[in-house]
Amino acid sequence: MPPATRREKIEALLADDPQDAFLRYSLALELVKEGNPDRGLPLLDALMRETPAYVPAFFQSGQILAGLGRTDAARASLRAGIEAARTAGDAHAAGEMAEFLASLGRE
Repeated sequence: MPPATRREKIEALLADDPQDAFLRYSLALELVKEGNPDRGLPLLDALMRETPAYVPAFFQSGQILAGLGRTDAARASLRAGIEAARTAGDAHAAGEMAEFLASLGRE
């Protein structure tokens, strides 16, 4: 039996703890890295809805969407992330997302 892939290892860990925000985030990013943004982005969306305090999901979603040319969706994700970061008291993350949002230009 070949060694498990990184994604398979994450999925196995998630089977034991399906609500673990870090594992859910990791799986989403691994899917995107494997070339499956259509599978990874919905996982990030669910994480943002269900665990808004997990601020990195918003930033990654914005970056991935921008990379796919989905600028309006990226802006929306980043705006929601800035608000989530402020609510969580994470001024650094809010600032990073605000800078990235500004780099996308005006609507």
